[in-house]
Amino acid sequence: MAKSSANAPDKKTKNNDQSGSGSTPSVQPVLNQQFDAPKPLQKYGTVSQRLPIGLDEKTRQQSVTNLNQMLADTMTLRDMYKKHHWQVVGPTFYQLHLLYDKHYEEQSGLVDTIAERIQILGGVAVAMAHDVAELTSIPRTPRDREEAPIQVSRLLEAHQIILKNSHEYAKQADDAGDDGTNDVVVSDVMRTNELQVWFVSEHVVDTPLARAE
Repeated sequence: MAKSSANAPDKKTKNNDQSGSGSTPSVQPVLNQQFDAPKPLQKYGTVSQRLPIGLDEKTRQQSVTNLNQMLADTMTLRDMYKKHHWQVVGPTFYQLHLLYDKHYEEQSGLVDTIAERIQILGGVAVAMAHDVAELTSIPRTPRDREEAPIQVSRLLEAHQIILKNSHEYAKQADDAGDDGTNDVVVSDVMRTNELQVWFVSEHVVDTPLARAE
């Protein structure tokens, strides 16, 4: 004998109940939202006063502009070190292979420090490779594998560009009363780059292994 369906739950009612306020939320990702995105939360190149850190908008804007330039240059130098780490050859391979990677890690740390300072100031940090390539003041490095002395020379040029800017940016931050940015530029960026210049420069002293043919 067939069972009565009188007490069986109605499928339509059950489905309606699941869509109510007490239902389990959908686990399906909402995809492709970038194609119909609203306006950005904040435009690049602007600053906001979201964080009350005692600096006016003009001071923040100047520091953010300078720090984004420094960030683009630092990201470029960081990637130069990794390129040379992969491609170095010759009698000093082992020493330079390790040194380049050590400096890469240190520059990576500076990238985070600079970007975080930009965010604290209410700015938007440059991030993507194509934007960095447009902004950096460091000459583009060729894709080719080059001799170690040429690698070192390119790195020293990049360091010098960053250090020259560091002196200018530190003074501007100091004059504007932005002590936090001044400290980042002097204590972190400047001192790290100066130390790395010392270590790298000693590989091209006037010895037989230091001259490219």
